[in-house]
Amino acid sequence: MKAFLKLYIICFSFFFTMSLKGQNDEEFSEYYLLRKNYEGLSENDEHALQFIKQYIAKAKREKNYEQLIQGYLDGILYSSHPEQKLKFADSTIYASKLTKNNEKISAAYLEKGVVYYFQYKKYNLALDEYIKAYQYAKNSTDYFYNNRLIYLMGVVNSYMGNYNESLEQFRTTSEFFKSESKKPQHPNLIYNNLRGYFNSIHQMAVCYRNLGQFKRSDSLIAVGLLQTSTSKEYMQEYSYFLKEKGIQQFRNRKYEQAISSLNSCMKSISAVNDFAWLTVCYSYIGKSYLALGKEDQAATYFKMVDSVFQRHNFILPEVRNNYESLINYYKTKKDLHKEYFYTKQLLKADIVLNRDFRYLSSKIHKEYDTPLLRETKLSLEKEISKSKWTTLIIIILSSSVILFMIIWHQSQKDKLLKAYYLLEQKILNKVEEPKPEDSSPINNSVDPYIPQQIINEILKKLKKFEQNNGFIEKGLTSKDLAKKFDTNYKYLTSIIRESRGMNFTDYLAHLRINYITNKLYNDRKYLSYTIITLAEECGIGSRQNFNEKFLKINGIKATTFIKKRRKDLNFDDDPIVEIPL
Repeated sequence: MKAFLKLYIICFSFFFTMSLKGQNDEEFSEYYLLRKNYEGLSENDEHALQFIKQYIAKAKREKNYEQLIQGYLDGILYSSHPEQKLKFADSTIYASKLTKNNEKISAAYLEKGVVYYFQYKKYNLALDEYIKAYQYAKNSTDYFYNNRLIYLMGVVNSYMGNYNESLEQFRTTSEFFKSESKKPQHPNLIYNNLRGYFNSIHQMAVCYRNLGQFKRSDSLIAVGLLQTSTSKEYMQEYSYFLKEKGIQQFRNRKYEQAISSLNSCMKSISAVNDFAWLTVCYSYIGKSYLALGKEDQAATYFKMVDSVFQRHNFILPEVRNNYESLINYYKTKKDLHKEYFYTKQLLKADIVLNRDFRYLSSKIHKEYDTPLLRETKLSLEKEISKSKWTTLIIIILSSSVILFMIIWHQSQKDKLLKAYYLLEQKILNKVEEPKPEDSSPINNSVDPYIPQQIINEILKKLKKFEQNNGFIEKGLTSKDLAKKFDTNYKYLTSIIRESRGMNFTDYLAHLRINYITNKLYNDRKYLSYTIITLAEECGIGSRQNFNEKFLKINGIKATTFIKKRRKDLNFDDDPIVEIPL
């Protein structure tokens, strides 16, 4: 499906460029020569960006909005970071609206939806953009484009669990692409329409499977395999049908065949980095091994699902029970630490599922639900602690000479571990629970000369300042902030003291340390930064000041927290590097 979408984007870019040939030859050739520098590069190759910036700058100078759109589209294609792609997508929408051409505006919204879908897996946001694109394309006569858009909306609806709605969308697109593929036309157009048809019936098979209508699903799988297996051109589509065949074989308890089918399809799916479907393949291979009584092999594949979750912070409801299997596996092995680790991972996975798949999450059968998981987690912590103390007693009895050293070392270790877990719980709770409102009125006793209207205005500005991370500005003083707020700094510090319960210096320190702590916990790249880089990232001027504030606010040294977090994520061998600012 991703390969099909990429092909569509490239085709769209080609036809868009061809539509510009009506301009004079000299103007066209300048843009053409700029694009010639990078059009042969691979997707996400940022070497193209230096030329793309020149292309965009030229289009802006000349107010050539059609070429400007092309430049932004190229920016989306060649940027390697999701944040950059999203910025280029927003710029594409802006430029397209300047043309007042509904088809170009529609295509721009489509591109932004694609970024949300593939780069962020934010299905609701992607669907919003697709709907906007569809509204602008209502009167378009480009029926291929319209059906691609309907297809994309269907895919998002399917992921979100709206299977009946997405089925109707896929029926529409499958009929269109099948009909178009039979018309006498250029081989490339026939090829594109056939791929659209195969992708549509694959998605229909997925919907029928999730609705429990297995005969209909199996029938479409058989059609798809028959029509794609004889041509190398459709090996990507064949792999997706083979994936569904493997799931069908698992359902029919043909576990060896399921493992073979799923292993055979993963190479093609991995080639387009479709990690969502990869996790489904890993999951069903693991379940097949488990059904065959091969628990060790099953655990290997379940852990591969977790590795994708750790890397992308993404999980499908369909694979949640892998964590339950891992917890039971390590419970049988009496490995408390691994059991505890995957209990924590399941708690985190549930947070993501409740955020991204509210409808589906409520329908999942959960052997381990959140209250039980939390109770189990606490119990495991006690067991781990008890195990440590038992070991300590044995050591004390066998060697009284080193008694003092062992007690001191163990107590320090427990203290650090406790501090780490307390901080971890603080971070996780912050994710799960809604933030309190900061707009509660303040009594005029703060300063009887401050009008209530000014108090309310400053409170609103403080809330925006916190939400926009304005506190990471280095060297920020109360006077600087008061100037930004267009107010008296004495008013500002007085209101901060009353509303936040601390003076301005402590208030700024808490905001900065909480910000960088969350970054360290949730974003792996920050664990490779040096302490001085981390200090710079959150606006603190020196390494020593950063270390002191981190320890005071979090109750644990920054280096200790980073080391423990790196160990939890299994990348202790990664070097600590200085990141240029």
